[in-house]
Amino acid sequence: MAESRFLIVRLSSLGDIVLSASAAAMLRGSFLGAQVDWLVDCRWADILIPCGDFHEIIRLDRGSWKSLAVTVRKLRAARYTCAIDFQGLYKSALLAYLSGAPRRIGFARPFLRESGAAFFYTDQISPPPGHIADQNRALARAAGASPRIFGIGFPKWIEEPQPFARRMLSCDVGAFFVVNPGGGWGSKCWPAERYGQLCRELGAQRDLRPVVNYGPGEEPLAEAVARAAAPANVILFRGEIQELKSLLAGAKFVVAGDTGPLHLAVALGTPVVGLYGPTDPVRNGPYGKDDVVVCNERFEGMEHERGHSPAASMLSITVEQVLDAVHRRLEKLQ
Repeated sequence: MAESRFLIVRLSSLGDIVLSASAAAMLRGSFLGAQVDWLVDCRWADILIPCGDFHEIIRLDRGSWKSLAVTVRKLRAARYTCAIDFQGLYKSALLAYLSGAPRRIGFARPFLRESGAAFFYTDQISPPPGHIADQNRALARAAGASPRIFGIGFPKWIEEPQPFARRMLSCDVGAFFVVNPGGGWGSKCWPAERYGQLCRELGAQRDLRPVVNYGPGEEPLAEAVARAAAPANVILFRGEIQELKSLLAGAKFVVAGDTGPLHLAVALGTPVVGLYGPTDPVRNGPYGKDDVVVCNERFEGMEHERGHSPAASMLSITVEQVLDAVHRRLEKLQ
């Protein structure tokens, strides 16, 4: 069906984009020769740029009405036959509608964080229970994609040299592992002191260098991890998306909560240990079958509560539990 033209709408964020990518690959693999474009927020566009699965990556700058108007005109000029909204918010659903695509696919109201977004869809899909990646695939199947399963990540990811990350990893670092103490919600985070203790213990037991990855505004958190890890020689790392990709790809393993870097590490094939509390690992956990999740009693009922401080369920996770999980994950590599 070479005449088909698809618009994927998934504006943010890092982990959600990664978990939508395999559904997008289903479209590309099912409609050979079809135009498949992706509309994404400028902040996250670089994660898609080296991927050869898409005809065009359309960057959305929401800081300017003029830029937004230009983007909408560009969408309408493409004359898409189908727009698929993987985000399920008013802003994403409205952009799918403004694209002019006669068919607009999204989740049904009960599965949307902003239920009114369904008003803009011509097709409202009730996905199967289970992982969000499988739910995303249900939208692709509704568009006519083959049920063939594509792995998490980007099947046609084009590798590009990343000079900054390459320099960092070649300066006597040796073998290393990565922890990612931050997260979009404070309730999903594990305490910095425990990450520090974990770094100290793993560094000694495994003879590995700890690397603490942090994002914008998280430098005090990363420094707190480093102080708690003393005398371990911790590297603090903050890089752009492509540099983060290089870092995670080179790590022996990654320990993190329900965050974008965790899902990106899974997509890159790096072993992962996920720490979960207020979000359900059945729906949002690492998709790799060999990866390990640490999750205790569901204190908050896993209602995706967006608090500023670590949830009680995260505080219940001990350093000993995480050390054991890391050992179990690495045993699977042998």
